[in-house]
This record gives sequence, structure tokens and C-alpha cells, in this order.
Amino acid sequence: MSCGNPHDMDCRAVIEQVYLYLDGEMADDDCHHIREHLDECSPCLRQFGVEQDIKALIARKCCDTAPTELKVRVLARLQAVRLQIDQTEFRVD
Repeated sequence: MSCGNPHDMDCRAVIEQVYLYLDGEMADDDCHHIREHLDECSPCLRQFGVEQDIKALIARKCCDTAPTELKVRVLARLQAVRLQIDQTEFRVD
């Protein structure tokens, strides 16, 4: 995703980190950069709002905690996908 305007932080990077931002799992400086980007980029702000709404809906509807096995599998899969993306981005053909 990109709005086509230059920003200090790439739109795609903002959206990839939106859940860390929503969960308060980022350093204050990183949060500042995300907030600054959202303040100047309406497409990212809209996407942020969608993600925020989804997170709120899940929090309201899912009261049970996920089993530890599921958490471990999901985290491992996310890490594998991120690694695959990183390798794809830096591949020189």
C-alpha cells in the first residue's frame, strides 16, 4: 500500500506494524513515527481504523484465551512468513 506521497516512513512498513502500535508493543520513538505518518497519510489512517475496529471486535467476541500450542504455531508461522518476505525483498536476480 502506498498513497504515492513521500513520507519519512513507508506506508507498507506502517501497516505491517499497526498491530504492534495498537497493542502498545513499540518503543515510544517508533510510536511517534507511526502516529506522525498516520496524521499525514489518509489511506494509512483508514487502514489503521479498519485494523483497530477488527481488533476491538475480536476483543469483544473472543473472551477465551488461545491455547499455548496455537499461540506457538501462529507465532512460528508469522516468523516464517516475515523471513520469506525479507528474503524475497532482498533477492537480486
